[in-house]
Amino acid sequence: MLSSTHTIPQKNIAIMGATGSIGDSTLSVVSQHPDLYNVVGVTGFSRLDKLLSICQQFEPSYVCVAKEKETSFAQMLSDAHLSCKILIGEQGLAELATLAEVDMVVAAIVGAAGLPSTLAAANAGKTILLANKEALVMAGELMIKAVKQSNAKLLPIDSEHNAIFQCLPTAVQQQRNTIHDDNHGIKKLWLTASGGPFLYKTLDDMKRASIAEAVKHPNWSMGQKISVDSATMMNKGLELIEASFLFDMPVSEIEVVIHPQSIVHSMVEYNDGSFLAQLGSPDMRTPIAHAMAYPNRISSGVERLDIFKLSNLNFVQPDLEKFKCLGLAYQAMQQGSYACIALNASNEIAVQAFLNGDIRLTDIADINEKVLLQAEKQPIGSLQAILAVDKLSREQAHQCIADLNA
Repeated sequence: MLSSTHTIPQKNIAIMGATGSIGDSTLSVVSQHPDLYNVVGVTGFSRLDKLLSICQQFEPSYVCVAKEKETSFAQMLSDAHLSCKILIGEQGLAELATLAEVDMVVAAIVGAAGLPSTLAAANAGKTILLANKEALVMAGELMIKAVKQSNAKLLPIDSEHNAIFQCLPTAVQQQRNTIHDDNHGIKKLWLTASGGPFLYKTLDDMKRASIAEAVKHPNWSMGQKISVDSATMMNKGLELIEASFLFDMPVSEIEVVIHPQSIVHSMVEYNDGSFLAQLGSPDMRTPIAHAMAYPNRISSGVERLDIFKLSNLNFVQPDLEKFKCLGLAYQAMQQGSYACIALNASNEIAVQAFLNGDIRLTDIADINEKVLLQAEKQPIGSLQAILAVDKLSREQAHQCIADLNA
């Protein structure tokens, strides 16, 4: 194991979405290696007390907040005798992601809101630690093109995608399109899913599910939105789309398997019959530390996996009737990028409606299906085109919710 020494040059990091769970895990790894990582900038749009605490501990040069929070947060910084420069809104996010002194951008803003700054970081040639799956779900072709043109690095920190990345040959890690070369013999990518809180429940149980039941994930500590997505398996659907773009593999060669223990984080199947799997405790600091130090290794602070205590590891085929959202993701990829944008937009609106108590958990999939059926085929060649489809699909989802409650 590589310790914190100067064999790795110090990196300046901007953490987009620093107050979320990915931000927590990233800052935990940073705090263990202060000689290797310097937090240059952080962002947070709602939890200002937590953002202030981060600024006090890590003393970033820049902090980005929502426009309506600028005055109040400036006062908070002044009262704490901190001199961070405040950046504002979406423009501030893009500015932070492209600062000359920033080496590494942790893209951890949830949902479509994280897309513009992640794309800006790609165009600026940054090393991007990608947790914001929507950046590839909505703009996969655009993101990959930007990464290639600017020589940016795109390193996944979703546990499943990072696991696949670790199980691929070094040549493929460095140049993803070589995944198709015969000499590598890669047959299929396997994305593992926990199955969420309703794996052993019926569809009727899901129809009656409360918000508290839906956000109570059995293995991971996550925000409400991603926890609901795990409950419907929409999260795995989005990860399926992300994996297709990230690894240049058609969805027909990517399989989702439910693995309730969340110990095997994903696998790569080879033509010779081999399966390579990445195992570890269910802790996001492992994939984050891997990407932060890549191609080196550093300690992450994660509790060591005791393989002698592993009594059984189960693998189950998903029930696409109960987890209809997963099937919709396969359908969207077959339709095209425009459909992926529509599906993601609809899902964000539907999940929020569920969290607001306006619809049932199972209504999310039905709303997503209706919006997907309305999606009109069109070329997606710019951020403006993506945002236009996103806006229309959100409006359609709102209408579906209104119709349900009429």
